[in-house]
Amino acid sequence: MRRIKLTKYEKDIEDRLLRGEYVEGSKEEFEEIAASLAAHRKDAVLNIRINSYDLKNLKEKAHKLGVKYQTFIAEILHRAARA
Repeated sequence: MRRIKLTKYEKDIEDRLLRGEYVEGSKEEFEEIAASLAAHRKDAVLNIRINSYDLKNLKEKAHKLGVKYQTFIAEILHRAARA
């Protein structure tokens, strides 16, 4: 059987799961999370040109937060669109 190599983060999650630190959520919680994910589903493509310095800064900020830069930019646009 092939063994899957886990990252440190994934191994930490697995260890916590085996120790019983995670508990099962209610059906209502599941439905709320599913609705939230569906609302954030990305179904359009946007191509823009921005200053390379701004892009570099956005990538650095995304990296510090531990997210992909395109996800970070999409979240910024989402928040601006809701405001």
